Amino acid sequence: MKDRIAQIMKEEQMSAIQFAKETGIQQASLSHILNGRNNPSLEIIKKIHQRFTHINLEWLLYGEGEMINNPSKFNYSLFDENTINADDSLKKTKYDKEINREEYPNDLQNPIKETVKYIEKPQKEIIEIRIFFNDGTYETLIPQNKQF
Repeated sequence: MKDRIAQIMKEEQMSAIQFAKETGIQQASLSHILNGRNNPSLEIIKKIHQRFTHINLEWLLYGEGEMINNPSKFNYSLFDENTINADDSLKKTKYDKEINREEYPNDLQNPIKETVKYIEKPQKEIIEIRIFFNDGTYETLIPQNKQF
C-alpha cells in the first residue's frame, strides 16, 4: 500500500510534507508508512480517500482496478450541454412525470405515467413528556388539555 500512496503523491505532484498537510495526516506517520515501518491505519486511508475522491478506493486498498475512477462517471461540468437541467423536469406539471419511452420500448403507443400523490397527515400532538433523573426516578408531564 505504501507504493500506491507514493504513486498518488507522484501523480498529484506533491511532496510528503504537502501530502501530509492536504490529507491531515501527521508527517511522522506518513514518513513511517513510506519507509515501510508501519502500515496505514483505516483512519489514514479514509483521510486520503476523502481528500482525493477521484482515486479508486479498490485500487488504494487492494491494488485492483484503475488508479483513477472512471472520469466520465464522476466528472460533470455545470455548463455541460448533456447535463440535466432541473427546470426541464418541472415543465410537465408539478407532480406528474412521463417515463422515457426509450427505457420501455415495448409499449410505444401508450406512454407510462407515474403520479405522485401527497396525503396530508394530521398534525402531531404531544401527549406526554418524561424527564429522567440521575437517581433513577422520573417525572411525567402531561399537557393540561389532555385527560386520561
